Amino acid sequence: MSESLDDCSLLSSSSQFDLMDEEAIDDKEFDIPQVDTPPTLESILNETEDEEEPFVLEDTCVLNTENIDAHSCDTASLASSDSGDPAHFKRKKKAVDLKGAVHGSVLRHSLLQGISAQIVSAADKVDAGLPTAITVAGVIVVGTSHGLALVFDNNQALRLCLGTKTTGAEFGAISALSINNDCSRLLCGFAKGQITMWDLANGKLLRTITEAHPPGTAILHVKFTDDPTLAVCSDSGGSVFELAFRRVMGMRSCDSRCLFSGSKGEVCCIEPLRASPDFIDHPITHYSLLALASLTKILVIGLKPSLKVWMTFPYSKSEPSSVPQLAWQFVSIQMAVNPFLAFCKGDTVHFLMIKREEMGAIHVIKQRQIHLNCDIISLNWINGRTLVLVDSHEKLQVVDRPSQEILETLDLEQVQLVYNSRHFKSLATGGNVSQALALVGEKACYQSISSYAGQIVCLGTKSAHTLILRTWRERIDCLLKQEHFVDALSLAWSFHEGTAKAVVGLCGNPLKRKGIVSDKMLEILLQFADHAMKKCPEQGKIQMMEQHFHDVIPVLIDFCLLLQRTDLLFDQLYARLVENVVSKGIFLELLESYIIMDRLGPLPTPIMKDLLAHYHSNGLMDNLERCIVHLDVTSLDIQQVVQICWENQLYDAMIYVFNSGMNDYITPMEKLFAVIGPPLREGRSLTAEEVVMGNKLLVYISCCLAGRAYPLGNIPEDLVVQIKIQVFEYLILLHTGESSSDSYPLIHTLLHFDTREFLNVLAMTFEDFKNDKQAIEYQQRIVDILLKVMVDNPDFTPCQVGGLFTFLARQLSKPDNTLFVNRKLFDQVLEFLCRSDDVSRHTERQQVLLQLLHVGGVIQFDEEKLLTLSQAAEFFQILEFLYEKKRMYDKIIDCYLKDPLRKVEIFSYIDQLMAASNHNSEEKETIKKKTLQHIQELIIFDTSKSADMVVCHFVEEVEQIIRELPDGDLLFKFCSSFLDSWERHCPGTPLPLEYDIHTHLVDLLCCFDPQQLLSFLQTSQHYKLEEAIQITETHHHSEGTAYLLEKKGDFCKAFTVLLEALKVQLSLLTADPNKGQSEDEKENEAAVLKRVEKLLNDLIALGHRNFQKLQQPQIKELWFSLLETLMTPQKHVLKDLTMNVLNSMSGLVSLPAIIQQILQNPIYEKGHLAEIQVLILGMLDTFNYEQTLFETTTSLLNHDLHWSLSHLCTAVTRGLHPRQDFCNICLQQYKRWHDSAEQILLFSCGHLYHLQCLQQQTVDGGLRSASEQEQQWSCYKCSAIHRGRQGQYTIAKRSRSTSLAQTRLLSVHQDEARRKKVFEESTLDFQQEQSWDQLRCLYKGPSRLSILAELSHHHTNERPGILIQAHPAQEGCSLKLTPPPVLEE
Repeated sequence: MSESLDDCSLLSSSSQFDLMDEEAIDDKEFDIPQVDTPPTLESILNETEDEEEPFVLEDTCVLNTENIDAHSCDTASLASSDSGDPAHFKRKKKAVDLKGAVHGSVLRHSLLQGISAQIVSAADKVDAGLPTAITVAGVIVVGTSHGLALVFDNNQALRLCLGTKTTGAEFGAISALSINNDCSRLLCGFAKGQITMWDLANGKLLRTITEAHPPGTAILHVKFTDDPTLAVCSDSGGSVFELAFRRVMGMRSCDSRCLFSGSKGEVCCIEPLRASPDFIDHPITHYSLLALASLTKILVIGLKPSLKVWMTFPYSKSEPSSVPQLAWQFVSIQMAVNPFLAFCKGDTVHFLMIKREEMGAIHVIKQRQIHLNCDIISLNWINGRTLVLVDSHEKLQVVDRPSQEILETLDLEQVQLVYNSRHFKSLATGGNVSQALALVGEKACYQSISSYAGQIVCLGTKSAHTLILRTWRERIDCLLKQEHFVDALSLAWSFHEGTAKAVVGLCGNPLKRKGIVSDKMLEILLQFADHAMKKCPEQGKIQMMEQHFHDVIPVLIDFCLLLQRTDLLFDQLYARLVENVVSKGIFLELLESYIIMDRLGPLPTPIMKDLLAHYHSNGLMDNLERCIVHLDVTSLDIQQVVQICWENQLYDAMIYVFNSGMNDYITPMEKLFAVIGPPLREGRSLTAEEVVMGNKLLVYISCCLAGRAYPLGNIPEDLVVQIKIQVFEYLILLHTGESSSDSYPLIHTLLHFDTREFLNVLAMTFEDFKNDKQAIEYQQRIVDILLKVMVDNPDFTPCQVGGLFTFLARQLSKPDNTLFVNRKLFDQVLEFLCRSDDVSRHTERQQVLLQLLHVGGVIQFDEEKLLTLSQAAEFFQILEFLYEKKRMYDKIIDCYLKDPLRKVEIFSYIDQLMAASNHNSEEKETIKKKTLQHIQELIIFDTSKSADMVVCHFVEEVEQIIRELPDGDLLFKFCSSFLDSWERHCPGTPLPLEYDIHTHLVDLLCCFDPQQLLSFLQTSQHYKLEEAIQITETHHHSEGTAYLLEKKGDFCKAFTVLLEALKVQLSLLTADPNKGQSEDEKENEAAVLKRVEKLLNDLIALGHRNFQKLQQPQIKELWFSLLETLMTPQKHVLKDLTMNVLNSMSGLVSLPAIIQQILQNPIYEKGHLAEIQVLILGMLDTFNYEQTLFETTTSLLNHDLHWSLSHLCTAVTRGLHPRQDFCNICLQQYKRWHDSAEQILLFSCGHLYHLQCLQQQTVDGGLRSASEQEQQWSCYKCSAIHRGRQGQYTIAKRSRSTSLAQTRLLSVHQDEARRKKVFEESTLDFQQEQSWDQLRCLYKGPSRLSILAELSHHHTNERPGILIQAHPAQEGCSLKLTPPPVLEE
């Protein structure tokens, strides 16, 4: 991703400043709201994180966190620990495995051996202590835990040792270091809060600052600014101070100014903007910008000319232990250089660009953020495009900022990185820091990693390390040392194309850079080839050798082509590869894909010969053919190539060699005709190979006539016309040397091979014959030859002849047609296709003629003759075509009726005609008459579709259609289908007819489908009831008659009809009981019994449906007649049916009456009671069950009623005792023995009120007054809404929750001076409502009565024998168990 993308970032309107007027900001311009008091640094830093909205960029992209290269440093990494905090000695790290694009080793990691040795020596020999801090500028300074500062020069020689152990004992460990721009001064911060300034030229102590910040806190950061007299520092209390150095009268002093206090917000990190000498005059540097990072946000402030807050920015969500990081860098974007601030807390790095416009306004522009899957503990710029990050697992990551790509990952685990945890916890001063700051300090390593001039210096407990970007050559050489040639070439190509990241050492203009990199890549390619030949596996392992060279050779070819150095590929590299037979063969085979893609250009002659010989010897003929058609074959032995192609059937290659090598376009056709011609002349079927050759021939002829080269490319423009003439002359040869007596043998051959495709080739060729006189002449000659060859030739089928005339008709119908064809030829073709005596290929001949007419052949024919011949040949589709032109639609209907193949389509055609809007009324009337004329034939063919057609278009003619149809099954089917179709198309709409088709259908159903009669009667409502009853009675359809009589209201007669039918079936069932039964008779008896059961069920259902409409004597008469009918036959199979009747009538007729009727039956007069024993026992069982159920229910009712009444009496008669003896509103005691009348309200909760106080409170509440009898009181103090009288508690009738009344005590002064307490009903107050709800919860659940009812229901359903149904009038009965309200005085 290029740098220019950063210009698309968002403009922050909240951070624009006018440098010309720094005292005031135009609020209207920047839409800044007015505030009474501007915020201070402390208040901004003290704002909680929840108040800030997270910052989300609009142009956010997810970073690809895959790594590049595992081998990326010269020295091994070291494990890290904190030099002062023992908790870090055993820090465990979690490995992170990342993959990504190849960038090679970007950083050179080196151990500073001299400095490392001095650190160890100083600790051992002079007790300097462990290293605690490091900084780098022109020199490298290392601070120790005993207060010493070791200064090293560029050669790692110890130049100065600043401080003494005595000073270290007093000040503690060095906790922070800073060097000014000219490398003349050093600031040292100490763990006990002191700051010292040293002269690096002579090692002289210049200042000791002890009062710059509150005592008891450690110095965490001390930083020089660009101004050598100005520095900033921060302490473990979270405060930030400005240090101004003065020298007056030779006396050095330091003035301290608190930028903000840590008591209102703790700053963890500070970073001033410091410019290199190249940017020292940048306009932004005049403001001495300082970035502060607290636990919740970052700030950018300007120290000059006066203190100002430039912007604030909240962090994204992160862990509390995440360490804030800040880093400044001047970045060049589109020829402009501006400072960038990178900051993070957690896993997301944000970027802000500070930009000054020409008019003086300053913009803070938000750039795209980078999201990493790690917790960052260190952030440093190494140049304007590259950052170096260290995560909490001590993995160092090199990130390219524009592309957000991770270039490399290094492991710093064994560096033993020094952490600043001891100083953040301020252990040297007693540890008086906040828990949040101490938690952040667990991973703080601000003083252990320092960057300067493109290099990173890391401090370990016993060593110092440096990391610097490798040059582009070093990165390539590093891969070459590891024998990663492919990666080295890929990396070099990225340098060549300018897409590489973190490039160092590649200067000059683009052409010069590409030349330098190209030379390097050529060296790598030669090294790679030599290495591949040396590292080749053993000769015996062919598969391994092949795989080895398959991995190497494509790389060599690809990069040679990228560098456009095929000379290197075919000379030096090929010369190395031919030393091995396997590598040579693989090289030649791999050239195929490049040749096919036309990437190689012309091949040298030796390569061509080797290629041809290798493919031919190894049988790779298809591969060879694909290569030949892409090569320049002029350098080959053409005769040899042609011979190889012909012998191996490489026809495409052969054609290409003749065309491109010898400009011969006729010889390939001769060879192909010689293959397919003889079998076609002999009438033999072609083989699959010959069919392929024939197709190639057609395509080749098409390409030659169209000016295209075969199999690809184009014929040279100067040869196009010449080749067309040659091909035409060859095709229209009258005779050839190989042919027999046939004239025009080549045309014969092509027509017999594929007539349609050959004519298509000619049609495409004719399209190009415009304004070309010679070509038009050839076109006419071809047509004349085709007619001469095909017409009156029995060798060609009607389809082939029709195809020819279809082709001619298309050509003749064109407006710019120049062809001439004798019309008599079309008449001959017409007579040939319409021969009535030839029934073979009838459909084929009709289709050919129809296609000919569609493309314009009708112009060439006499229509009357065509019509006559089509009628004789029964070409109904041709007749339809002709009648359509004449709009004779009635005749088209005849065609459909006569055509057996398309007769089924007549309904859709008539529907289309009647629905079309382009037909006038006369035409539609003609169609209607023709349809009605053949309506019977249509109904016989498809009754359902005929009915749909009549409903949609001829509904008014239904009566006429029905009269014309003969009585019988056809009429029944049509009427039934017609009514079904009417319901589908017009549901709920009555027929607009006087004729009663529904009643007529009832009669037809009785005759032809009596099983569906009852269903029709139940679903249809449009038949005449009386006529339908007469029809069903005439046809003796008892079920239908009974249904109609019931619908009429004559239930008794309906019952009688069904009963008579039942008697008839019973008579069949009981006929000849002594006669033996065969299998057929048993089946008949089973069918009769099934009909008996159905009639009996219908009778029972009829009796239950209509019992409420009959008197009790009528009910008895009907049911007893049914019972007597079943009991009369005395057949064993009827016993279950009789019991079913008894069960069904028991709920409607009294049991004594049933028993009396049974006993009065003549059959039981002589004491044969065995048949009714079950009936009697079932009745007694039912009586016992119902008596037990009644007694149990009564007991439950009495128990529940007694329990409810006893609890209510107990609650109502309970005495009330006031909690206090004063009114809870006026807080005055009530007067027990006062002479004046006094009314007091006492609630069950124990609260007491004066009636006047409660009334006054009610009036103040705005409620209407009511009469004393209507007033409903509630406790004012206990009420949830604190009102004396609640409308929501006023209930006209007592609800279930108001069974316990409140009481009101009325004190009345009478002559007898005695009191009278009156208890009257009132609603429950708030506490009583709660108590009552709790009481109800104790007894919640279904009542025992409902449980008993459920059990009885299940018991009843499972009882065998007689089932006594509940009387319908009793189903709505409900029990009321709630007692009436209690009123006491």
